[in-house]
Amino acid sequence: MRAVLTWRDKVEQCIYDLAFKPDGTQLILAAGNRLLVYDTSDGTLLQPLKGHKDTVYCVAYAKDGKRFASGSADKSVIIWTSKLEGILKYTHNDSIQCVSYNPVTHQLASCSSSDFGLWSPEQKSVSKHKSSSKITCCSWTNDGQYLALGMFNGVISIRNKNGEEKVKIERPGGSLSPIWSICWNPSREEHNDILAVADWGQKLSFYQLSGKQIGKDRLLNFDPCCISYFTKGEYILLGGSDKQVSLFTKDGVQLGTVGEQNSWVWTCKVKPDSNYVVVGCQDGTISFYQLIFSTVHGLYKDRYAYRDSMTDVIVQHLITEQKVRIKCKELVKKIAIYKNRLAIQLPEKILIYELYSDDSSDMHYRVKEKIVKKFECNLLVVCADHIILCQEKRLQCLSFSGMKEREWQMESLIRYIKVIGGPPGREGLLVGLKNGQILKIFVDNLFAIVLLKQATAVRCLDMSASRNKLAVVDENDTCLVYDIHTKELLFQEPNANSVAWNTQCEDMLCFSGGGYLNIKASTFPVHQQKLQGFVVGYNGSKIFCLHVFSMSAVEVPQSAPMYQYLDRKMFKEAYQIACLGVTDTDWRELAMEALEGLEFETAKKAFTRVQDLRYLELINSIEERKKRGETNNELFLADVFAYQGKFHEAAKLYRRSGHETLALDMYTDLRMFEYAKDFLGSGDPKETKMLITKQADWARNINEPKAAVEMYISAGEHVKAIEISGDHGWVDTLIDIARKLDRAEREPLLMCAHYFKKLDNPAYAAETYLKIGDLKSLVQLYVETQRWDEAFALGEKHPEFKDDIYVPYAQWLAENDRFEEAQKAFHKAGRQRDAVRVLEQLTHNAVVESRFNDAAYYYWMLSMQCLDIAQADPAQKDAMLDKFHHFQHLAELYHGYHAIQRYTEEPFSFHLPETLFNISRFLLHSLTKDTPLGISKVNTLFTLAKQSKALGAYRLARQAYDKLQGLHIPARFQKSIELGSLTIRSKPFHDSEELVPLCYRCSTNNPLLNNLGNVCINCRQPFVFSASSYEVLHLVEFYLEDGITDEEAVALIDLEAPRHKRESKWQEITSNNSQTLRLDETMDSTGDDDPFTAKLSFEQGGSEFVPVVVSRSVLRAMSRRDVLIKRWPPPLPWQYFRSLLPDASITMCPSCFQMFHSEDYELLVLQHSCCPYCRRRIDDPGP
Repeated sequence: MRAVLTWRDKVEQCIYDLAFKPDGTQLILAAGNRLLVYDTSDGTLLQPLKGHKDTVYCVAYAKDGKRFASGSADKSVIIWTSKLEGILKYTHNDSIQCVSYNPVTHQLASCSSSDFGLWSPEQKSVSKHKSSSKITCCSWTNDGQYLALGMFNGVISIRNKNGEEKVKIERPGGSLSPIWSICWNPSREEHNDILAVADWGQKLSFYQLSGKQIGKDRLLNFDPCCISYFTKGEYILLGGSDKQVSLFTKDGVQLGTVGEQNSWVWTCKVKPDSNYVVVGCQDGTISFYQLIFSTVHGLYKDRYAYRDSMTDVIVQHLITEQKVRIKCKELVKKIAIYKNRLAIQLPEKILIYELYSDDSSDMHYRVKEKIVKKFECNLLVVCADHIILCQEKRLQCLSFSGMKEREWQMESLIRYIKVIGGPPGREGLLVGLKNGQILKIFVDNLFAIVLLKQATAVRCLDMSASRNKLAVVDENDTCLVYDIHTKELLFQEPNANSVAWNTQCEDMLCFSGGGYLNIKASTFPVHQQKLQGFVVGYNGSKIFCLHVFSMSAVEVPQSAPMYQYLDRKMFKEAYQIACLGVTDTDWRELAMEALEGLEFETAKKAFTRVQDLRYLELINSIEERKKRGETNNELFLADVFAYQGKFHEAAKLYRRSGHETLALDMYTDLRMFEYAKDFLGSGDPKETKMLITKQADWARNINEPKAAVEMYISAGEHVKAIEISGDHGWVDTLIDIARKLDRAEREPLLMCAHYFKKLDNPAYAAETYLKIGDLKSLVQLYVETQRWDEAFALGEKHPEFKDDIYVPYAQWLAENDRFEEAQKAFHKAGRQRDAVRVLEQLTHNAVVESRFNDAAYYYWMLSMQCLDIAQADPAQKDAMLDKFHHFQHLAELYHGYHAIQRYTEEPFSFHLPETLFNISRFLLHSLTKDTPLGISKVNTLFTLAKQSKALGAYRLARQAYDKLQGLHIPARFQKSIELGSLTIRSKPFHDSEELVPLCYRCSTNNPLLNNLGNVCINCRQPFVFSASSYEVLHLVEFYLEDGITDEEAVALIDLEAPRHKRESKWQEITSNNSQTLRLDETMDSTGDDDPFTAKLSFEQGGSEFVPVVVSRSVLRAMSRRDVLIKRWPPPLPWQYFRSLLPDASITMCPSCFQMFHSEDYELLVLQHSCCPYCRRRIDDPGP
């Protein structure tokens, strides 16, 4: 540290105090009874301020720079603005000793001999507080919370903002050691507020806010008059009776003298945020100094040691950025570092440290040796076992114990010295002299080796890693590089202030100067970039740069020198440079250049670095080919160009090396078909076709199907063209292709047909199948598209396909409820069992789903199916006829039960009560044995009971209710049945006679519930029921005598022989409620000439049924309109029925042979457009 006088002035009066404006531009001095305002930059007196009548003892500036205050022996305090105008004045009872502004609230503390006052801009009055002794000095804490007062009686009083005493510190010397100056440390980094105290017991002390002393008192050997801190609190200035200003550390360690004066120093202050110090003396001298703190440091490779706060040494690892602080508590004069050694020179000794371990990142140092001796030296160097002291022309080598082992005397002043390594105890030193000589000295050798001699003085030098080259910076700022062995000057570069060789690359060095960093590789031009400071080291891609006081490691990409090598095709050297540190882009460029230069080893390393597997595979394949004996470099280079995207250059090289096919493959793979065609010219048509196919493949892949189809057709690739057209539904294109194709090209034609089917164009598919003669596929097409007429026509021509046509046709018919046609189709295909099975399943489903009308229809269909089978297959005749009768019976039951189910399940009935009454009786008479699936006896009895009651058949209703009691009744009927059972008991115990059924054969009244079933209890003649109202029809079945055929019987009936006119034997009786016809027995019976009537008689009391058998004469006598014939197909016989009331018309369905009252039948046919039983359409012809 040295002090340089910037300016000086002198006034006649003693300067008791001074203060800087916070921005540092102005200086206010208390001189005599005036204030003097100076410009700090050049010492110009700006303005004297007059306001006090007596000597001004103190002055202070507010932290915000808006106002300052002065205190005088005239007992007054004046507050001035920054424009040097007085704005306020107030007084104390005694002379003002000191003033101080609160740094936060700008509250002003003014202290006199007997009291102190606190004034703030917000207050109009000054709050004053008595003091037990004269106050000599005061200082506020950083946060403005506390004010410390120094007293003449040796006491320090710490007060809060309101003036109340919080802490009282009593110094040991008491009134013999008056406190003359105090100051709080302004540092923001300190954890505690620290108060520096200087007293006239010639001691410097430090205290915490709590009053606790920090460390011991430090003896000064003079009476201090002023104490002040640097802005950041790192140093302390002290001045007093020793006529000089001394610089101390913040801990009180004396570092040196700022400036010696001719009289006592009453005041000294540091200019804010700078290293400038102003000193005010008793004789009126004002001195303005600049303090220059020299850099004390040392560097070895990546470890940098430097001085901090004058007494500490910080060792910084430039790569890891780790730092370690070594506190010496004395002024550090010199530092040297080498490998694991660190030497620190203090005023009275040299400390030698070593690392705890050999770890390259270890930062823990311990003291190895101490040389307690005062040395004067310009430069200090440390080796493994020695320290080297340099004093002007002399070099001394000392052991760590302080013994001088060797000494060298130089011809000129030593300007630069550096350890360049070597074995422990035999290290080499590089020494540069002012006369231009450069020497190499080994510490164990007395004789210095002159490396070379140049004309200009040496400022800086460095040796390359292999010690073959030497770089020197001379006093003319020129960097000169020599070959050590030949002493030849290799090159020189201007504007250099320091130089360093790259420790990892022999041919690279960097030098700094003029605000630029210069990197030079081999003999190539210099690469420049902006950089402030001095280059002190160059390791790989890191350059260590010292700028002012800080050392930094700058990461410098080695791109420029790498490209310089690449330009000269020096790939291996370029790779070495790249290894020091370049960007990924640079690595890729190196890899590409090396690859084009066919330097595969370097290219492989570079591509590995950027992890480019594609190029690594290429290099690997080329190396494999080279091992197999391929030597055509043009072919290798063509592959490289192709990989790089230089396709035309690659194609030229492929052609030159005789591999045109590779060029074609490349163009087609890249879909550059036009280039490929140009490359081919008018070549082989086979290759042109192949090219078109590839182009079509590509067009297909990029979703250009139209173009692809056209190309495939032109290349003859019909299958692919068909596939694309079919997938996109282009029927027109498929038609064109199919018609152009030869019938021998079966596969593409079959594909066309497949797509025609898929795209719902069966006509074109049929045309295609016919073209190739594939009749089976054609049949299949007709079946799939349900074009049955064409299928049947084809089946007629080719009977071998009948099964393939009729079986699916029958299945389709069955699925579409066209069972008659399905039956015919099954018959035609010979698949009767399938027909029956399908119908049985449908029937079962209808029953399960309670669709009893459909069930009746399906059972009737089944019965007819069985009849057909019996007719076709004599072996199954009996079984099938049994099934026929069984299914006919079930059909009748389900047909009747349909009405019962609707009545019980649905809210409204569509049938008359008489109809429901008749149906329920019919069902109960029919259900003598097993009850078929789905038919409920409960529902039937429930219906019968309700309708019987409604129609007046109370006895029958009572019977029905009684029978219901023995059955399991659903909950929904429970209440209704119980109520009906009770209410029926109030009714008469007989049935209405109008409801009693009559047998038309024997004229017997039958009971409403008949134990024998649906036959007469007297003559056992089966009743014939209407299939709609279920009334007993006036029909009697008769049978033919043996020998009479059905044809003969019909012919006889059709003869209609004339009959005598007879009078009617019927008598009409009309009552209030009904109209009755009665046969009058009293009338003459001799006129009855109907032979059939005679045949109705039978033997009374017989339990066996005696059928009515008629002869030819009886047949001849019958009228055609009175006879109904059920013309069953064989093997069933026909059934004949005679109407006994010809005037009451009865209609029989010609398909199912069910009987109806004509009016009922006509009404039902009008409603349903078909027979209600067998669903024969009215427009269908009869059988």
